[in-house]
Amino acid sequence: MARYDRAITVFSPDGHLFQVEYALEAVRKGNAAVGVRGTDIVVLGVEKKSAAKLQDSRSVRKIVNLDDHIALACAGLKADARVLINRARIECQSHRLTVEDPVTVEYITRYIAGLQQKYTQSGGVRPFGLSTLIVGFDPYSGVPSLYQTDPSGTFSAWKANATGRNSNSMREFLEKNYKETSGQETIKLAIRALLEVVESGGKNIEVAVMTKEHGLRQLDEAEIDAIAAEIEAEKEAAEAAKKAPPKEI
Repeated sequence: MARYDRAITVFSPDGHLFQVEYALEAVRKGNAAVGVRGTDIVVLGVEKKSAAKLQDSRSVRKIVNLDDHIALACAGLKADARVLINRARIECQSHRLTVEDPVTVEYITRYIAGLQQKYTQSGGVRPFGLSTLIVGFDPYSGVPSLYQTDPSGTFSAWKANATGRNSNSMREFLEKNYKETSGQETIKLAIRALLEVVESGGKNIEVAVMTKEHGLRQLDEAEIDAIAAEIEAEKEAAEAAKKAPPKEI
């Protein structure tokens, strides 16, 4: 194996590109991120590492705007994310300037995935060590979308998905609990999925909500704490109902 993981362009005899697999491992060790698509809203949530005492936490954002109607969250190497985000923003602006129309969510996802794939096929470079969740509203039909890309350059559309640390646990939770929701219920589902893997509750979660009318809005800590408390109360009520003796007829 050691001979085949030194160059990005060399396949191993059993068909692996080891550098791409190592990039996927960097994603698995990154912060947890989740995206949920509702009927009239899309929600992104990420695990937030606790900031140093003297650090301005507003300068460490893991959910960003690419355009007025498109946002991105990522898991993996943040420095790689910054480069990819800047390239995507320039493409959004260039598209507006050239075509005089905003990009669709699928178009910018395809662009980002193409960029990630290019860095798996050229000598002297390495893959981007990050996976992205891209959400937004189609500028023509107004339909919400959620896409995921990974370091290999693969992309796909989802109703709800997770990436990063413990993403399998979150994906299983979403598979069991997902149903078409709107508004507050969609936000609650995304936060519930994150709380499955984030131990210290609402203070270590960053959540952003996108609607067609108002674009992207970051929820402040008090709002997230209120929803987390509501979720906890619902859990306790469900546990109490299970433990309660059956009523006599």
